Amino acid sequence: MGCSIFTHLPQINATFVKQRRVRPRFVITFPTCFNGSNHLVRRVVCSAVDEEQIQNTEVLFSDDESLLISNLIGIQGRGRSASPEQLKAVERAVQALEATEGVADPTSSSLIEGRWQLIFTTRPGSASPIQRTFVGVDLFSVFQEIYLRTNDPRVSNIVKFSDAIGELKVEAAATVKDGKRILFRFDKAAFSLKFLPFKVPYPVPFRLLGDEAKGWLDTTYLSKSGNVRISRGNKGTTFVLQKQTEPRQKLLAAISSGSSVTQAIDEFISVNQNVTNGEQPLIEGEWQMIWSSQMETDSWIENAANGLMGSQIVKENGKLKFLVDILFGFKFSMNGTFEKSGTNVYDVLMDDGAIVVGPYGLPVELVTKFKMEVLYSDDKIRITRGYNKILFVHLCVGR
Repeated sequence: MGCSIFTHLPQINATFVKQRRVRPRFVITFPTCFNGSNHLVRRVVCSAVDEEQIQNTEVLFSDDESLLISNLIGIQGRGRSASPEQLKAVERAVQALEATEGVADPTSSSLIEGRWQLIFTTRPGSASPIQRTFVGVDLFSVFQEIYLRTNDPRVSNIVKFSDAIGELKVEAAATVKDGKRILFRFDKAAFSLKFLPFKVPYPVPFRLLGDEAKGWLDTTYLSKSGNVRISRGNKGTTFVLQKQTEPRQKLLAAISSGSSVTQAIDEFISVNQNVTNGEQPLIEGEWQMIWSSQMETDSWIENAANGLMGSQIVKENGKLKFLVDILFGFKFSMNGTFEKSGTNVYDVLMDDGAIVVGPYGLPVELVTKFKMEVLYSDDKIRITRGYNKILFVHLCVGR
């Protein structure tokens, strides 16, 4: 029985603050009480791209690579949260890349060398408890290092907990079998913790594991830019890895880390200037808010009415709905209309609010008017300037 290359890799509460940090995609829950500062507490689940990857590097992706990346946007847990439809879309995109002409004999290419970030993996039932524990947790970053042109060829898997805590590194001796396949055998592992001056051995007796410590990894696609790699392991697992990220991933990574989000938005719009100069429609669908530039008020109903929380449902007939989950099946719903009033600018009127449970609703007297400017929009992500000039970032979660 073989060993998957990632097999031996070993809900956060947040208070609303200014430049609110929210990780995509998230789940909103409302507590039965407020915290000491009378701020609502929200549970946030993140889908992270490590901030180490947020570099100002111009990265070009082919159309097929962009399609794969687009299908991965918003999937949590490196695939753990993916729906059957999302998995099918990712697999189709993976197969399309595998059918294209990437780097021939990738194990012989220098492009395979270096540190790769794992952004997606299928999760077979044979995966170890360690893989299920670490790889599917977005708060941790997972990398794979490949160095074959040395006297000691190695493949290493790394779980980075945070800059402040440190990482776990699991190493394997590697051998190139052919142009696609790497054979490996895990032989050592250790924690490197920032608060300790020495490494802590990871307690796995690799020598006693026999064939369980062995495996192979096929690279089925390596981009000619050296930025995208697809690999399949001996347990039937598919891995998608990147060295550098495309602009949307960089923006989502900034939101995930809470680092310089407004600057990341400006850079993202600048990179997409050829798109944002044109018409930016309000695309139909359900859009989940993942970040806003302003601190929310103590009144959740005011936040909801101004679009500072929950989701927006946009319909092509000029209808707009804000929808917020409250508690125990209760929802706040507010209906309204939007009408174009300028280049990428819309007048929004929300005037039909209700607390809803099942088929029943309790009307809420609320009216709010504001202008919404669409700064960027595609089928996955939308950036707008709305109520009180607040910046919003939304992810599309349904059509």
